[in-house]
Amino acid sequence: MNAHDEDEGLDQAYDWRLLRRFLAYARPHWGWALACVAVVFAGIGAELAGPFLLRAAIDGPVSRGDAAGLLIYAGGFFLAVFAAGVLRGLEQYVSEAAGQRMVYDLRTGLYGHLQRLDVAFFDRNPVGRLITRVTNDVENLSEMFSSGLVGLLSNSLMLLALLAAMAVMDLRLTLVVLASVPLAGVLAAWFRVHARQAHRDSRKAIAALAAYLNESLGGMKTLRIFNRQESCSERFRVKNDEFRDKAVRIAFVYSTFWPGIELVTTLAVVLLLWVAGRGILAGWLSFGSFVAFWYLVRKFFDPFHELAEKYNILQAAMASSERIFRLLDTAPRQRAPAAPSCPPRRGEIAFEDVCFSYDGRTPVLRDVSFRVRPGERVAIVGYTGAGKTSVLSLLLRLYDADSGRVLVDGADVRDHDPGELRRRFGMVFQDVFLFSGTVEENLRLGEDMPLDSLERAVRLVNAEPVIARLPKGLSSKVHERGMSLSVGERQLLSFARALAADPPILVLDEATSSVDSETEGRIQEALSRVLAGRTAVIVAHRLSTVRLADRILVLHRGELREQGTHEELLRLGGLYEKLYRLQWG
Repeated sequence: MNAHDEDEGLDQAYDWRLLRRFLAYARPHWGWALACVAVVFAGIGAELAGPFLLRAAIDGPVSRGDAAGLLIYAGGFFLAVFAAGVLRGLEQYVSEAAGQRMVYDLRTGLYGHLQRLDVAFFDRNPVGRLITRVTNDVENLSEMFSSGLVGLLSNSLMLLALLAAMAVMDLRLTLVVLASVPLAGVLAAWFRVHARQAHRDSRKAIAALAAYLNESLGGMKTLRIFNRQESCSERFRVKNDEFRDKAVRIAFVYSTFWPGIELVTTLAVVLLLWVAGRGILAGWLSFGSFVAFWYLVRKFFDPFHELAEKYNILQAAMASSERIFRLLDTAPRQRAPAAPSCPPRRGEIAFEDVCFSYDGRTPVLRDVSFRVRPGERVAIVGYTGAGKTSVLSLLLRLYDADSGRVLVDGADVRDHDPGELRRRFGMVFQDVFLFSGTVEENLRLGEDMPLDSLERAVRLVNAEPVIARLPKGLSSKVHERGMSLSVGERQLLSFARALAADPPILVLDEATSSVDSETEGRIQEALSRVLAGRTAVIVAHRLSTVRLADRILVLHRGELREQGTHEELLRLGGLYEKLYRLQWG
């Protein structure tokens, strides 16, 4: 994912429509939202009680020398300060809990939406970008609610409440303090602009650093073979230097802003000391009012710190929300059948004048027509790019044909229930994908089936030695992508997984092209048992595999050029005979 995509929209003004759409996720959790608002108001009340109790104590018991009366006010002041601290912590907890509940719903809905999108969408969008949407961008929205919106509300109300309390206590001193506010506003505006740019540059730099780190670690074997360690280390150092410089820039912005606000606060306090001191000497201001007002002024400038930061949180969250809702608004291209059909599972396949292209411009299949009878074994061969895998993708309805029809058991695949359609197939890929978990979980893939079905599938494909080698058999753990197993062992488990649900149609897509000769021999030996009574569609480059087929289809540049048995096609002397000569001389 490039940096431009990551920060797209950061310069745009707030889109309140997106904000309202996000806040719609708060409706099921309105109790938490109301509790958060209530805690904010209670916290402001506790904060304001302190200075008024302080003024009353100084002008009352302290001025009269009443120690017993002072104890009551001191206790009240302590309770007010203690309550304010507790309520601040409670505000943080409640806002975070509410935010996490909202983003839980959002993240669940987003992942469910990704599950419904067609495969073509994932061809166009890198996995890293989608992971960022579901993790970082959603978390930004959580921070927007818990820190951004709630913090903005809390600090704005606190600023207004402090200003009102200061005006009630003494209007003249309030006007003196307000004289320094424009300077604080200028500092906050400067911080808002420069901090936003510094954070954006830092995100770009860390994204580039992470991308290069992921690429170099993923290709470590190649780097070692070609002795590229030093040049890669140099490139990493350059990217690391760039990130360091951007991080230092952020530190500079913060180290300028915070002392600047402190300087403005000090200026306000100096002015207050001068005017209030003269007021005490002149008799129009009590000492208690001066101390309480001093207390209020010290708190008055704190929200300026927070508001500038909350703006940047909201700005980043707006960009994240735009990216998330754009993804949620992406509709699947494949239509869902109005009344899904569920014909009997016979294992019949037909292509009728099928045309297809991935991009809408470059044809991959042109007017392809053929029929596979129940129980028939059909192989599909051809040069690279002939359209073999595209035929399988249309058969499983990973994509839809541009024209023509793909039929399974007499019904158009577009009229099938998608889940029921794919349960009719057992699929074995060239590149086997195993998930983290146990061997049994990888064979089931969430399907509820008896254990003896799994054991039967393992026996059918000659995978019993693989299971016997594992310390806990079917309960043994599998590492991510099955890296703890050899390529051949993963392929045997893939065959067992395809057969566990006893599907009527078996599809083999280059299923033996990446295994060793011994494993291929075990698979070939098992195929006669595996294919018995099943329809089979076999895509392979190795013609030794396709000789098992009852019929062979030869694709060339997206067209079905030849079909027949192995012997018939050799006698024909066409494309298949050329392929055969290339492999066998």
